[in-house]
Amino acid sequence: MHDVVVRGGRIVDGTGQDAFVGDVAIDGDRISAVGQVDAKGRREIDAEGHLVTPGWVDIHTHYDGQATWDSELAPSSIHGVTSVVMGNCGVGFAPARPGLDEHEMLIELMEGVEDIPGTALHEGLRWDWESLPQYFDALDRTPHTIDIGAQVPHAALRAYVMGAAGADYKIDASADEIAEMSRLVAEALEAGAIGFATSRSVNHRSRSGKKIGSLTASEAEILGIADALRRTGKGVMQFVSDFRDLDAELGLMRDASRHAGRPVSLTLIQVDQRPDKWRRVLDWVGQANAEPGVAMRVQVAPRTVGLLIGLEGSMHPFVRCDAYRPIADLPLGQRVAAMRDPDLRRALMQEAFRERRGFLKMIGGGADKLFRLGDPPNYEPAPEESLGAEAARTGVDPFELVYDLLLERDGRELLYLPLGNYAAFNLDAAREMLLEDSVTLPGLSDGGAHVSFISDASFPTFLLTHWCRDRTRGEQLPLEYVVRRQTHDTARHVGLHDRGVLTPGYLADLNVIDFDNLRLRAPEMIHDLPAGGKRLMQRVEGYRYTLKRGAVTFEDGRSTGEMPGRLVRGAQPAPGL
Repeated sequence: MHDVVVRGGRIVDGTGQDAFVGDVAIDGDRISAVGQVDAKGRREIDAEGHLVTPGWVDIHTHYDGQATWDSELAPSSIHGVTSVVMGNCGVGFAPARPGLDEHEMLIELMEGVEDIPGTALHEGLRWDWESLPQYFDALDRTPHTIDIGAQVPHAALRAYVMGAAGADYKIDASADEIAEMSRLVAEALEAGAIGFATSRSVNHRSRSGKKIGSLTASEAEILGIADALRRTGKGVMQFVSDFRDLDAELGLMRDASRHAGRPVSLTLIQVDQRPDKWRRVLDWVGQANAEPGVAMRVQVAPRTVGLLIGLEGSMHPFVRCDAYRPIADLPLGQRVAAMRDPDLRRALMQEAFRERRGFLKMIGGGADKLFRLGDPPNYEPAPEESLGAEAARTGVDPFELVYDLLLERDGRELLYLPLGNYAAFNLDAAREMLLEDSVTLPGLSDGGAHVSFISDASFPTFLLTHWCRDRTRGEQLPLEYVVRRQTHDTARHVGLHDRGVLTPGYLADLNVIDFDNLRLRAPEMIHDLPAGGKRLMQRVEGYRYTLKRGAVTFEDGRSTGEMPGRLVRGAQPAPGL
């Protein structure tokens, strides 16, 4: 008798081998048999006609605050994710000295970089820690539906060691300060940190507009921190960069990997201004990996990195208009009623045409890259579906059309502005990146972040629905390949060798998926963060069961109340090792 038997599903086991029909037996928190299982289970799950896959392993999230107060960790958990890594982009909440100034600085930075409401963070964070080991202990005290791996955030580390100077990118760390950072990173790795993360992007700024302190951290600082990984023999490093000087930036990451003797990953998105630059990055990394002691991977997105435009969010064409300010804080229904008034409409349109500031500049060319999102959402719209094209066909000014659409569904309509990975108005570049499996990894979902204008925690689901079933504007990808990429490959990169495949001895993390009816819904705004904070939630249909460590955590999208997830302290060996 087994604890659980998942019976008769189409098993895609995460290794990349062909799918096969069979059973999965579970005893305790481990898989005990895969194939034909004759013995019964205390619980039998009928998977006939469904996919059975490992649980998704998402290595790029930002649940650093949410994980301290929220056990469910949606939206990732409702999308079949069973393990996440957070602390990416160098932002987080530990180490942090007691006191309002440092806490406020870290909250302001997270709010600016990752669009997580400061009011929610002020209300939700308990700050019952100072050091990273104490933060890990605090995470351990909260039960979760999924496993969490935490990285050392460079911005918090820098501020802890350097004080206010650590938040100033123009100030270099001294030799003593670098040595202290290295000591603290080693301490965190020994206590269970998955790795270390840093940002070198000018787009990462605090709420007040200050550039992140790690922006131009010196080679000595980066290599000094890498030395902590070398001394402990533990962890990975994660970089975000604008590649202002591509050779210098990639050279620094290569040297960090070689010096640490550990894997490094970096984020990569196609940008319109230089649509082929991503190829240079992948070529560069591929060549670097041929050098002794270098292990570099590139995190790529499976679709566009796009903005959601709506009156409920923090971004729409009129949000900075002077005429909008008197109604900006009104409840949605009252704002919609006010915007339907002809006089206010006229004032907003006149100001929009006159100023064309911020977001208005993005669509100033005629809204040719702005689309209706739809439900289910369309993440690969054709050029002729743009609002600019629609406006041209109907003889309406694009701004007028946008205005009218924002008022639809009582002000809850969402428009889609694809930025990265859409230079050619298709996802061919994203597909090419995903196919470079010796160099790239699926990542960048940013689960837990950008809660008012981006909703990309659904990336793992999109990988299945779009690339393995629904795509019509180009080639798809093999199902077995996609599952391997989001399970085995992501888990191995961060050292989680005990999951990501359906094989006896491995963690019983798995999904039972009604693949034919797997559907993403349009994101919606909910108000469930501390202090009534709002966030986008994207629901999904088709995950029949998600199991974490052998316990059913979600059934048909509903939480069962089981909380088997825990803080994963460092790399985990494969069974038998």
